[in-house]
Amino acid sequence: MSTEKPRLLPTGTCWCGCGKDANIGKFFAQGHDKVAEAALMAVRYDASVPRLLAEHGYGPDKSVRNAALTEGGWEECPHGCGYVGAPTSIRNHVRKYHQK
Repeated sequence: MSTEKPRLLPTGTCWCGCGKDANIGKFFAQGHDKVAEAALMAVRYDASVPRLLAEHGYGPDKSVRNAALTEGGWEECPHGCGYVGAPTSIRNHVRKYHQK
């Protein structure tokens, strides 16, 4: 039994619901991903990140940060400074803060 999520494909129309065209290979018109994110937060989570975390079982007793590290492909900064993020974010962080 597969637990893979279905592949999402861009349609050429912005997924925020505004009806604008999205560039080839994109889901959103420029900046509209943040509009969609804010709208979903307002509709489902009272525009509250703590509410979002709690609804998904995260909070002070269950770290979403640790879940991202173990399940979400996030990494820790190899320099031991405590920064965590997606691999691209780690590379940018290292370049900005740990290059001499």
